[in-house]
Amino acid sequence: MIEPQDCDDSDEHDEAVPLPALPPMPRERVPLQKRNVCSRSYFMVVMVFFHVYIINVIALLFYVHYNNSPGEVLVTPNRDEASGGSNHHKPPEFNQQQSDSGFQQDMYLPRLEGIRVGHVQKLSLVPGNVHEMRTLSLKPLLFEIPGFLSEEECRVVVQLAQLKGLMESQVMVPEGQEELTEQLNLSPEEIFNLLDLNQDGQLQLQEILTHSRVRDGIWLTPENLKEIYAGLKADPDGNGLLSLEEFRRLGSDAFQRFLQQRGVKSSQLVRNSRHTWLYQGQGAHQVLRDLKKRVARLTRLPSALVDLSEPLQVVRYEQGGHYHAHHDSGPVYPETACTHTRLAANTSTPFETSCRYITVLFYLNSVEGGGETVFPVADNRTYEEVSLIQNNVDLMDTRKNCDRSNLRVKPTKGTVVFWYNYLSDGQGWVGEQDEYSLHGGCVVTRGTKWVANNWINIDPDYQRQARYQQLVSQQGEEDEGEQPQSQPSPEQLQTADSHQEL
Repeated sequence: MIEPQDCDDSDEHDEAVPLPALPPMPRERVPLQKRNVCSRSYFMVVMVFFHVYIINVIALLFYVHYNNSPGEVLVTPNRDEASGGSNHHKPPEFNQQQSDSGFQQDMYLPRLEGIRVGHVQKLSLVPGNVHEMRTLSLKPLLFEIPGFLSEEECRVVVQLAQLKGLMESQVMVPEGQEELTEQLNLSPEEIFNLLDLNQDGQLQLQEILTHSRVRDGIWLTPENLKEIYAGLKADPDGNGLLSLEEFRRLGSDAFQRFLQQRGVKSSQLVRNSRHTWLYQGQGAHQVLRDLKKRVARLTRLPSALVDLSEPLQVVRYEQGGHYHAHHDSGPVYPETACTHTRLAANTSTPFETSCRYITVLFYLNSVEGGGETVFPVADNRTYEEVSLIQNNVDLMDTRKNCDRSNLRVKPTKGTVVFWYNYLSDGQGWVGEQDEYSLHGGCVVTRGTKWVANNWINIDPDYQRQARYQQLVSQQGEEDEGEQPQSQPSPEQLQTADSHQEL
């Protein structure tokens, strides 16, 4: 019989039984803590960039508000600013220019800013009405303003032009080129050297075409020129190039005589249209005077400059009418005088050119087909006259290559486009000619096209312009208001008529 044992009697139970040793527990980092640190740093970076972004947006909104707000108004400078009495926005040393003639340059020409292509500015030109002016190009500086004229104003201008009567904008072949050459006293060799633009010793077709279009007003194509060469037997080898010896055998008016014998079609002229001039000074129709004031307000030029500029020209293009690409103003050299200030020039000059600082073109109707105003080289990187005619493509030919122009403006009734024909000289006056202002009128394929032009005449020579204004002012005082100062003389109209523009 087995007796139960008492636990208290057992010695082995008095000692603690050792537990088996456990392997050490690995120390692990809590992933939650790592994610918290990274998230906090990432959040701080994001917030910094977010605040920078918000600040940039606010700054942009302020810029747009102050540069393109509905309340922005372009107004005509006040009398003090127009006369140079204020230095507001004038370049440094602007009022420090003094010449021997005693005329200090104290007249400043404001110039609108294009900012960028497509930029829109709000204008208040008529009480109770706000116009939008959109930048079309920066080279040249060109703007478009829809609704600048009301339908009633368009109708009145057209009817006034019809009432006065329109004349052909260009006669056929002008005469007197031989006499002009004699006056210039240039030898055949000197003329050849002037026409040879790339100085390669040969006259290429485009070099002859460029000169003939400007001088004779005939729009010859390379094919036309080859026909003339053949008729005059001027190019025996038939390579289309004239050497100096071949050029010597031609008289200075050889092309002119050949064209007169063969006859010239209206489509072969530089322009094919009819036009008239409408006086805008005191006593003129109220609509015409209002337009002149609106132009002065738009350009922000002193009213004296606008008043002394050319009258309003109204032009009608019938179906088939066109105007090939051209410049409204020519470059001014020391031997060149501006047409409007030639009477104030101290010395006689063999050349005259139309010094038109700004062109304002009004569309008086919407054309059914064609008739766009084109700027072949607008905003090009470079400008080279010879490159306008290459690979049988003539960018200046608005009867064939309007679709190749960089910029085309569709005629819309009441719309105005205006551009600067000259750059700034950096001292608040007129600089060099802007060659990118080359423009033309595409052929009208359907209907009729009515346009009007206001040109603001300013001489790049400040002293001549100041002397001219002084003479006109003195003459006005002597006449005691018998003839308004802005009324052009017959000589001015005759000279201006010799260079009609789009």
